[in-house]
Amino acid sequence: MRYSDLTTRIAGEGSAAWDLHFEAMQRKNEGEAITVLSVGDPDFFTPTPIVEAAIESLRAGDTHYAAILGISRLRQAIAKRFSQESGIATQENQVAVLAGGQCALFGVVHCVLNPLDEVIVIDPTYVTYEGVFGACGAQMVKVPAKVENDFVVQAADIATAITPKTKAILINSPQNPTGAVIPRDTWLAIAQLCCEHDLWLISDEVYSSLVYEGEHIHPATLPGMAQRTATINSLSKSHAMTGWRLGWVVGPTELMTHLENLGLSMLYGCPEFIQKAACVALESDLSETIEMRQQYKLRSQSVTHALADALGATVFKPKAGMFVMLDIRPTGLNAHQFARRLLDEWGVSVLVGDAFGRQTEGFVRIGLVEPVPVLLDACKKIKQLTKALISEKENSKSLCVAGF
Repeated sequence: MRYSDLTTRIAGEGSAAWDLHFEAMQRKNEGEAITVLSVGDPDFFTPTPIVEAAIESLRAGDTHYAAILGISRLRQAIAKRFSQESGIATQENQVAVLAGGQCALFGVVHCVLNPLDEVIVIDPTYVTYEGVFGACGAQMVKVPAKVENDFVVQAADIATAITPKTKAILINSPQNPTGAVIPRDTWLAIAQLCCEHDLWLISDEVYSSLVYEGEHIHPATLPGMAQRTATINSLSKSHAMTGWRLGWVVGPTELMTHLENLGLSMLYGCPEFIQKAACVALESDLSETIEMRQQYKLRSQSVTHALADALGATVFKPKAGMFVMLDIRPTGLNAHQFARRLLDEWGVSVLVGDAFGRQTEGFVRIGLVEPVPVLLDACKKIKQLTKALISEKENSKSLCVAGF
């Protein structure tokens, strides 16, 4: 049977990046001692008050259709939280609730881009972006954020990439996978480009609550940006709610109208019991979320310290998020080969950096999704592998010199 061209556009390296992770999960489920560090799924439990709110809502019979853009209480809570964090007065009618940040991004992209429009994305870029833009037919134009610049994109490089076909810029800060945080001066320059060229800015801020160094800037607060910025966030990382699928968009009211029309034909609203649980998450100052942030910072520091003397590898210290990037190019293996050997020989799964773009080719991403002792054990195994690979590399050179 024949399938649509869409099926090709949403496939590719981005989706294939998860193959090794899925294998690791299967082997773990079958009883192997596998440490899975290849996915950004927090190991923490969702805070109890949130869970209890969902249960109470279910028992109250909140299992019917909900408002397409989200119940009023939740939209107000999101608007209030965004107002407090950004300093911009935000109203309920500037908020749309969707099934996670991924769904929110998918909705925004389909509402602001046409087929063959160009959208600038930053390399490295999150692996699912390729499929999202493939689904709507827009063309990604990648701009490098180089390791020598701490993976922070330069506004001048963005300016060079803008053409008459450019309609939007998508930026993820804090960034997955590197944990880079864009500073204010760079944001100001990017905002000026958006205004000069009449571009949308799609700001993926799902890691905004996990900043360890520097500050998180909401680009919607910058001059001329409020009416051209779609801010995407969720509860997945901040409240350990990945499986709840609850995210949102904050932006112009007209965008919300279009998102409502899209939701009407696709999602038809998020379950009300999940939304009421989300209200508790946003309306409460939960000690569990503070502990999560502290733990991620501790894990980041522990892993970067443990890998600092790894032979044949260089660790990149993140400023935010829940991942650590490791450059393993000196070992002589590519990232796929390294990840395969790490899983097969040492029982540790990591995500291949190549899937995020050219700037992280030869890197692997380590998820901070286990307690510190487990992470330190994984770091020990990584160091044993890199040491062995360097030894193999040196022996190979000796054989070549000897004429074998």
